Amino acid sequence: MLSEPVLTARQEDGRDVPLLVWRADGPLRAVSSAPLGGGIGVRHWVVNATVPMSYDRDDPADHLAELADRLDLDGPGVGLLTGVDVAEVVARTDTGVRVWATVGLGTPVWAAAPAPATLAQRVGTVNLVAYVPARLGDAALVNAVATATEAKAQAIAELGVPGTGTPTDAVTVLCPVDGPESAYGGPRSAWGAPLARAVHAAVTAGGAGTVVPWSDRPAG
Repeated sequence: MLSEPVLTARQEDGRDVPLLVWRADGPLRAVSSAPLGGGIGVRHWVVNATVPMSYDRDDPADHLAELADRLDLDGPGVGLLTGVDVAEVVARTDTGVRVWATVGLGTPVWAAAPAPATLAQRVGTVNLVAYVPARLGDAALVNAVATATEAKAQAIAELGVPGTGTPTDAVTVLCPVDGPESAYGGPRSAWGAPLARAVHAAVTAGGAGTVVPWSDRPAG
């Protein structure tokens, strides 16, 4: 089982910078596109950390590993970064599937559009963390990522945002390591359907408000 996220902070440049921490009460199977702990494997925790929009480190995995070490997180985990204040996380549940989304849509892009010469430095990144309460096979985990991404894109379209996401979106799906294995994660499968609905609801709610980049907020 994956815990509810705990909001904490670390000191950087004289500011308390927020981050969310999920802990598992045992090992979980995971698939992720995150900088730290990406791919498919067994994971024990997830961190979603706010960074300034001026963030320019070229070693985000090492940075996230440092944060995990400061938090005394043991074993392999998943680490994500975002310019959004992670205190604004939105949670939704559907048929036992739980989804948490931090939604920044200031830099929307169409996935298949030509890359512009320059990309505006505005708040972006939609980070999704999902827990499915049934063991998913490798193919089902990959399919679940596609399902979550489709549901995110549907929500963004319905919000009237011109794009399918942002250039730095990330998805993490976790599930138990034991139990009967589900072979499918598509939007009409037993677990993919509630995953899609929960993602859609979370991104819709998170994207409906005005999100201010963390680095644009006053200190203190």
